[in-house]
Amino acid sequence: MLSTKASSLKSTFKGVKITTKLLFLNSKKFNSTSNNNNSNGTFGTRSTVIQLLNNIGSKREVEQYLRYFSSVQQQQFAIIKVGGAIISDTLPELASCLAFLYHVGLYPIVLHGTGPQVNARLEEKNVEPDYIDGIRITDDKTMAVVRQCFLEQNLKLVTALEQLGVRARPIINGVFQADYLDKDKYKLVGSIKKVFKDPIEASIKAGCLPILTSLAETESGQMLNVNADVAAGELARVFEPLKIVYLNEKGGIINGDTKKVVSVINLDEEYDELLKQSWFKYGTKLKIKEIKELLDFLPRSSSVAIINVFDLQKELFTDSGAGTLVRRGYKLIERSSLKEFGSSLDFLREALSKDASTTESVTSYLTSLNEREFKIFSNEPNDVLAIVLTDENVPKLDKFLCTQQGWLNKVTDNVFTLLKKNYNKLQWVVDEKDANIAFHYAQSEGSYLKDGKILFWYGVDDLNTVTSLITNFVETLDKTPFAFKSGTNIGTNSFATSKRQYSTVVRSEPKNVGEFSKDIKKVALIGARGYTGKNLIDLVNNHPYLEIAHVSSRELAGTPLKGYTKSDITYENLSLDDISKLESENKVDIWVMALPNKVCIPFVEAIEKVNNCINSKIIDLSADFRFVNENDWKYGLPELTDRSLIQKAKKISNPGCYATGSQLSIAPLNDLVAGLPVVFGVSGYSGAGTKPSPKNDVENLNNNLIPYALTDHIHEREISKRLGQQVAFIPHVGQWFQGISLTVSIPLKNKENSQYTSESIAQIYKDFFKNEPLIKVLNVGQEVTVKNIGGYHGVVIGGFKVNAAGDRVVVTTMIDNLLKGAATQCLQNINLALGYSEYEGIPKDKIVPEL
Repeated sequence: MLSTKASSLKSTFKGVKITTKLLFLNSKKFNSTSNNNNSNGTFGTRSTVIQLLNNIGSKREVEQYLRYFSSVQQQQFAIIKVGGAIISDTLPELASCLAFLYHVGLYPIVLHGTGPQVNARLEEKNVEPDYIDGIRITDDKTMAVVRQCFLEQNLKLVTALEQLGVRARPIINGVFQADYLDKDKYKLVGSIKKVFKDPIEASIKAGCLPILTSLAETESGQMLNVNADVAAGELARVFEPLKIVYLNEKGGIINGDTKKVVSVINLDEEYDELLKQSWFKYGTKLKIKEIKELLDFLPRSSSVAIINVFDLQKELFTDSGAGTLVRRGYKLIERSSLKEFGSSLDFLREALSKDASTTESVTSYLTSLNEREFKIFSNEPNDVLAIVLTDENVPKLDKFLCTQQGWLNKVTDNVFTLLKKNYNKLQWVVDEKDANIAFHYAQSEGSYLKDGKILFWYGVDDLNTVTSLITNFVETLDKTPFAFKSGTNIGTNSFATSKRQYSTVVRSEPKNVGEFSKDIKKVALIGARGYTGKNLIDLVNNHPYLEIAHVSSRELAGTPLKGYTKSDITYENLSLDDISKLESENKVDIWVMALPNKVCIPFVEAIEKVNNCINSKIIDLSADFRFVNENDWKYGLPELTDRSLIQKAKKISNPGCYATGSQLSIAPLNDLVAGLPVVFGVSGYSGAGTKPSPKNDVENLNNNLIPYALTDHIHEREISKRLGQQVAFIPHVGQWFQGISLTVSIPLKNKENSQYTSESIAQIYKDFFKNEPLIKVLNVGQEVTVKNIGGYHGVVIGGFKVNAAGDRVVVTTMIDNLLKGAATQCLQNINLALGYSEYEGIPKDKIVPEL
């Protein structure tokens, strides 16, 4: 039976039942005990949904993981082992993550350590911590410190949870019974012999999160110290959770060669090979050995995640996960003939019969396959099937089929690891509407979109081969019934796809001045407390035809809107019902969503359900809708988009700041690009938002430059998608407040008969942007720096330095991240959508700085 809270969540998601991934713990379906979850606490149902959406990738992922997690008993959801340093350094984040799980009806068993606190306390007493084989020697004096530290840290965590409306129960002892590990050698250190489940089960039954220490007692009551990792493993053996989570500061297992976090370890497939790696030694080797012994004991469905506390919800609720996921997995089977399938050939036939991309009969496909050279990869439970045609110049992944369980358990990662090991180059084609869009972009190095199908490849470096691949791909589409039709039902095919398109820049001029509207229109801002919201309010305040009707902010509800002089406006905390009512009563002409990524979806749905937002239009400032089908949302970068489409659109996604500057920097040369453009970007710290972090800490930034998200940044995806080719993006934060400096290196195709020059490249840009008043193209030799751009609404492009070989140009671009990178661009889109002049309300004296 679903609790009231869970039922409400279910309603919000239109039938999607909420579930979570595993931690070192297990969870029951949302049942009547969840009704004990302080329904009037800090996290209401609406806030819970918002927080959920803020930490996941898509509704599909919400649906599958919540169903997955609610399918087990509560005590079997997850066990989370928390290091003592986590409580000291990131207690608010830890408490927030655990509160989130609690408020969607999930009850992880939380067990924490206290090692750093004990060491600090002993140091205060001038006692040197003593270890043998990594085990703390615990004499009577040390045990007194250990016990006191456990009590203090347990109380800190429980108190932090209760402040967030979570009922938490401290369980200091009474769970672990132990014998002395070696009394003479280690003194008061225990070896767990028995785990008592009753205290934990009673806590969860009462609707409380159990918060455990790793203290144990002998049968006679002597308290013993036990390593928290060991205690968590013993808990797992008893409760058999779906997932065990170790929270640590590194965020996973680090590959000693690449210095990167290892994403997935499939023990059955990789353990023997790992043992041979030079970096796989000492603590890492011991940790994985212990995990292997544990997972060999547990059901194959169990797994271990080693992650940073900040990634806890991402690990639970997204396909990509976070940190290092360790599971037993299955060995992959390779076959090079159909005869090798034997009785399993029926599996192959069944999988192919469900594949929507197979245009001929299964028998015909298998017959044609027998005439080719191929390899077929699958795992033992047949969750995945990959067919590679190896007799082509670039091997082709002809079929890639995976069950939902296979995606959930990341079998796909394992398959592509093997493919990249066997084939140094590969091509494959997927449908642009496939649900697993991000996965394929992550595996590829290039792509080409046509007629709703995407050609992906990796390992192909020379232009001639890429051209050949694309030519063959296009010819194949012309000869088959693959042509994409809007609205086509793709079905539930598991063949994963991604979407990045070669875009043709189609630009149109705005309407004549006499055709512009002069009607007064109402604007509603949802989530307007940040820097972008403030700048947009200032722009609306100076706009002759726009008025703010509503501003919604949960944190500022009841306070007056500052800086707006047209009328007295007070911040509201608009509910989904409030928004639907305003929409149905035609009280708003345009909604602006100024919310963090993955938060605005329920608000958009509340508007859409009123006759598909027939009364208004929507602009979203987040990244939520920059990657969806263009039939639903138009991408609002007027200088590079057909303006007539923005004018007609009901829903507009506002581009990102870095993405705007980067696209404007590369677009004029898009047809001349010969390789990977590299964008080196530095933003002022306003780009890090208002929530305190090292990236907007003025003291931390003083005389400093902070690199972050150096690969796979969401703007990298956005730039690459919109330009139709892969772009490398390297972001940094500088010590100034607002403004972005971009230095863009662009490799150029060979030019017949003559070389490119700095002047000829500059002229290309001038011609391209000649009718764009917000774009200033400099002459060669002219310079502008980032300190000049702050507070200006336009973009300045210059640099234009071609190298001696004539095959690369460097361009520099300056843009205010809060204005043209966000608020000003939003106003352009509002103006186009509502029929005003595109530049109405933009101060003419603040377009670009004087040189």
